[in-house]
Amino acid sequence: MSFAPHDISAPFNFPKEEEKVIAFWREIDAFQTSLKLSEGRPEYTFFDGPPFATGLPHYGHLLAGTIKDIVTRHASSSGFHVSRRFGWDTHGLPVEHEIDKKFGITCKEDVMAMGIGNYNAECRSIVMRYSGEWRNTVERMGRWIDFDNDYKTLNITFMESVWWAFGELFKKGLVYRGLRVMPYSTGLTTPLSNFEAGLDYRDINDPAVTVSFPLVDDPETSFLAWTTTPWTLPSNLALYPKKAKFKKIGQFQGSDMKGWRYVPLFEYFTDKFEDKAFRVLVDTYVTASDGTGIVHQAPGFGEDDHRIAIAHGVLRPDEMPPCPIDDKGDFTKEVSDFAGENFKAADSKIQKMLKAKGRLIVQSTLKHSYPYCWRSQTPLMYRAFPVWFVKVSPIVDDLVKNNAETRWVPQSVGDGRFGNWLASARDWNISRNRYWGTPIPLWVSEDMEEVIAVGSVEQLETLSGVKGITDLHRESIDHITIPSRQGKGNLKRIDEVFDCWFESGSMPYAQQHYPFENKDIFAKGFPGDFVCEGIDQTRGWFYTLLVLSTHLFGVAPWKNLIVTGLVLAADGKKMSKSLKNYPDPNIIIDTYGADATRMYLVNSPIVRGDNLRFREEGVKDVISRVLLPWLNSFRFFLGHVAILKKATGIDFKYNPHAPVPNNVMDRWVLARCQSLILLVRQEMAAYRLYTIIPRLLDLIDELTNWYIRFNRKRFKGEDGPQDTVSALNTLFETLFTLCLTMSSYTPFFTENIYQTLRHYIPEDPKAGDLRSVHFLRFPEVKQDYFDVDIERQVGRMQAVIELSRNIREKNNLSLKTPLKELLVFHTDEQYLTDIRPLQRYIESELNVRDIIFSSDEALSGVHYRAVADWSILGKKLRKDLGRVKKGLPEVTSDKVKEYIKSGKMDVDGIALVEGDLTVQRYLELPPSDVGQYGTHTDNDVVIRLDIQIHPDLQGEWLARELTNRVQKLRKKAGLQATDDVEVYYSFEEDTGADLRAAIQEHAEFIHKTVGNVPTDEKERKQGTELIREEQEIADVKFMLTLVR
Repeated sequence: MSFAPHDISAPFNFPKEEEKVIAFWREIDAFQTSLKLSEGRPEYTFFDGPPFATGLPHYGHLLAGTIKDIVTRHASSSGFHVSRRFGWDTHGLPVEHEIDKKFGITCKEDVMAMGIGNYNAECRSIVMRYSGEWRNTVERMGRWIDFDNDYKTLNITFMESVWWAFGELFKKGLVYRGLRVMPYSTGLTTPLSNFEAGLDYRDINDPAVTVSFPLVDDPETSFLAWTTTPWTLPSNLALYPKKAKFKKIGQFQGSDMKGWRYVPLFEYFTDKFEDKAFRVLVDTYVTASDGTGIVHQAPGFGEDDHRIAIAHGVLRPDEMPPCPIDDKGDFTKEVSDFAGENFKAADSKIQKMLKAKGRLIVQSTLKHSYPYCWRSQTPLMYRAFPVWFVKVSPIVDDLVKNNAETRWVPQSVGDGRFGNWLASARDWNISRNRYWGTPIPLWVSEDMEEVIAVGSVEQLETLSGVKGITDLHRESIDHITIPSRQGKGNLKRIDEVFDCWFESGSMPYAQQHYPFENKDIFAKGFPGDFVCEGIDQTRGWFYTLLVLSTHLFGVAPWKNLIVTGLVLAADGKKMSKSLKNYPDPNIIIDTYGADATRMYLVNSPIVRGDNLRFREEGVKDVISRVLLPWLNSFRFFLGHVAILKKATGIDFKYNPHAPVPNNVMDRWVLARCQSLILLVRQEMAAYRLYTIIPRLLDLIDELTNWYIRFNRKRFKGEDGPQDTVSALNTLFETLFTLCLTMSSYTPFFTENIYQTLRHYIPEDPKAGDLRSVHFLRFPEVKQDYFDVDIERQVGRMQAVIELSRNIREKNNLSLKTPLKELLVFHTDEQYLTDIRPLQRYIESELNVRDIIFSSDEALSGVHYRAVADWSILGKKLRKDLGRVKKGLPEVTSDKVKEYIKSGKMDVDGIALVEGDLTVQRYLELPPSDVGQYGTHTDNDVVIRLDIQIHPDLQGEWLARELTNRVQKLRKKAGLQATDDVEVYYSFEEDTGADLRAAIQEHAEFIHKTVGNVPTDEKERKQGTELIREEQEIADVKFMLTLVR
């Protein structure tokens, strides 16, 4: 398709226009075409964190996708070849949890009854459930990424690379099996890693009980121990004393009580442990902030409890402690009184039994922070498990060093939150007692003494003799055995699968099937140039990427990393489907468009690592503040190109080689364009995306409210056709620069505008494929456009205009009301020299007849006063501050002027020096002039504006009001600037004399502004009446009619 000519009078529906752009991109296969056009350029590598397709994309995904698209688009336009592959996380607990819910699976036995093959087939059937929705949303947001050549963690090529990575770790002696107390999810029936356990803490109310433990040798004396987990008491094996504050009736050190024996609360484990347990142990880990001074120890459910029990010989290192809880979190038959009860639900029954035994001393509740499973939303427990670990603690210094060599945005997260996490990193539990995942490739003997790590399909086929292996999931390889080299029979694969974080952390090489394929491609693109995800990944993907990369390659896997905050609901709460506290992302995109959504997200605190309260009004504001003014500037250009053609017959064409214009405003706006180009280059190189949009807003304001507004007469041909062409060339270059510079941020709108602008660009056979703005290179800075003198001149003119506008607003004087005189005072003659060439613009904008430039203080009535920041000066003067406060208003203007020169002043005997005071210029009006003039200053220039309405200027004001009414009526009738119509007026009898006179007196001005001079209705010619409306100016009502 080709874009239809832009209709400047038609409403512009941003979402609908974006859909046209998508259709155009599909037609020209824009993304793949851009990749082909950039072949041979240096490679820019981007690693995309894989999402699960079992859920729909949310605002967090839209945000991360937008940032990734902006950075990679900019890299492509800056001279790089940027391959972008979408990836899918297809294994692990999120998928299994869906199947468990579907079939009511609660334990391992349920899976075994179903069969691992059938269970995994069900998992495989849903992993891409919402992939179509993902693809549609990603495309609709304008993100260019390859879905057809995506990677999936379930592919044998990906899984084999994961096996290779694990095999390399095993060869280095970095893998071991240990009995550890680990965070355990009863909802997912598997242990989790320590970093996963920290992802979802909640404030909950738990029982807080104190129970008694009578001494075996003195039953009248009891230890009192406090706990918030009564469900662990049936597994108690020891007590540990700590320091605490109580009324002292006797004193014992903890070491004095070591070995004292006590009567167990329950008899469930006395037969097995009576000889070595149920006694006081001593350690240093406990604090005295809560409880009684004595801690109960259940080695099966506490990491420190387990460590202490081993240290004191209560348990052997390889011995399983009492752990009478099954996979679902229910008590087993070992604890007969509570068998079948969920561990949390059993708290009340355990307390009831202890009360009946007379062992429950205090029963209360405590609100505290407790970990929950971040996937199943169920309370975690800490539970002893034999699990497989990758060593991390030996490389902590390397992790810290490698991370320090990368750029984080914001850096504070990388140095602080992430850096602190690395400094205390612990060994990583990589095994999961689950089914749908990459199986851990360890084949072991029955006694666990012979262990073989398999690093490839070929190695497994060689060792086992089984050929033609095409899948690595459990159902395909669990039956495969490897003959023992030590005479131990056949080695069997262990049951566990990898933690899915191990898989996603392997994606830089696994997506390439490295090292089995693409060695050169991987070597050229590693470490990657860029990654981006949310702040929650500091303990997730960022961490596992860094651990594996440091172990395998000795470097960090990324060079630059952007971490985002979280997108919250407008009320600051977490977005919740059940609460419906946020608008549907698809509705937002369909209502306001993707560009507005992208700009709103990127121009927010979220790209600096802070959280964002999502407000629909914020997206809407982007349209009114950015996109509509930008669109109106573009339409202004098209309208005046048409006027030029109609008035002179000249077909405008952009001249990219035009000499630097002579007009100050032309040179100024072109210089501002170069500043934007330079800023975007610098800030994108530093990955500070959040600084770009404010500068874009500035340039759009400068373009619409300064450049276009101040040059309307030039565009209409007042200074001749050549000057009009020069002004249009400047306006075109500004619009074209905006398109090229902002194409990464607003890919749809810039494409839409470009498709019209490109028709004004002369054909160049050497230019290459110009069909899309996204095929063009990012603009180079034109140094010859920079001019500090002109930027200073215009800045000073803007200051004078802003101060004068402020006086008008204060006195309720419309800009259409002509005023007689403006005085501009400055002591520096250079300041006045700067703005004199711009006098025409000042007069036109402020609608003032005469401007007086003066550096004569006496003639202008300028005075000086000194003011102070009392909070700062008070620290210096202390007790003398009051004297200065009282005396400073009495200091004369001459004395303040002397202070400017000398830097010294005496106020009531207190010596003040340069820096103590701030000097202000002001204009003091004599009493007779107070009602005639308004004054203002910015502490640099001082202005005085005559605010009287003079009768001799009234006619001009009426003429301006009339042209305003005609222009509004033309717009209401849907007319374009090139449309010719006749304008007629009619007054009631004996009214309108002043307006008629103003039309006659200012006919030339009116004709230049609206194209013709209104005439009396009585002289109306034949034609089609387009619109007729009543108007009112200066309390006079009349009719205006447009006729074609």
